[in-house]
Amino acid sequence: MTKTKRFGLLAAALASFSLVAPSMVASEVPESPDPIRIAVNKWTGQVLSANIAGEVLKKMGYSVEMVVAGALPQLATIAEGEIDMNPEMSDASVTDAYTNGVVLGDIVVPGPLGLEPREGWFYPPCMEELCPGLPSCQALYDCPQAFGTAETFPNGRLVGYPADWGTRVQDAVGSLRMPFNMVPGGSEGAMLAELKGAIAAKEPMLMMFWQPHWVFAEEELNWVEWTAIKGECVEETQARDTACGLAQANVLKIQGHEFATKWPAASAMMAKFTLTNAEQNAMILEVDQKGRTAKEVAL
Repeated sequence: MTKTKRFGLLAAALASFSLVAPSMVASEVPESPDPIRIAVNKWTGQVLSANIAGEVLKKMGYSVEMVVAGALPQLATIAEGEIDMNPEMSDASVTDAYTNGVVLGDIVVPGPLGLEPREGWFYPPCMEELCPGLPSCQALYDCPQAFGTAETFPNGRLVGYPADWGTRVQDAVGSLRMPFNMVPGGSEGAMLAELKGAIAAKEPMLMMFWQPHWVFAEEELNWVEWTAIKGECVEETQARDTACGLAQANVLKIQGHEFATKWPAASAMMAKFTLTNAEQNAMILEVDQKGRTAKEVAL
């Protein structure tokens, strides 16, 4: 990601502020001298989102405090007013602290961040020559050998998450009766090393993974497309004809109930604050692979 692109993100956010809050002049910001406390979680994407939001707010004239918080503990903290906002929260594993907080009005959801998280199976584009029915998931039933090795034949080989990440991938293969052997990855780094090796050697590869992630800024990868169904994808009960894959998360912005009244201009700007997968993939690459800090990239 270039410096020009980084400044473009800040400029776009500030432009959104000027559009949604034209009555706010510079002398009226900040409306309160108290610092806006932004949650900072453990994963690179969220750290970047938090730092970008923080830099935008600073340029608007606010005092900002970055507060390290766990993904689940932060929910009660925001509901209690000890942290003011988080620009990137996944609803993949929320607790009663979130659902009750939203119902009671202690946690406010101004809208989605704009990211489209995806978790599923991907492969290098060259695999479509060996398995022409791709990207449809139904093709995996017809040509598993295209993804197979001597150890798995006649089944295909699927690289799953490390064993200590749970059994979600293995469970999906079992419920779908997919003709694949799931091989746990050793770690995220080991999975990426195997992926890059397979791409370089043009060897078969099917892997469980997620995005946003920096690898999508470096490699061209195609996702297996699952069957469109009505309602939520229930992973445990799907079958071949209803192979919906994996339930997907949403990425939301959340804030405390006093945020909008205490800092109305900041709230108006954050309501319009967005990031795309492509933007975040490229920024994560800068941090995770090129050694830059999240704050450097945010600037």
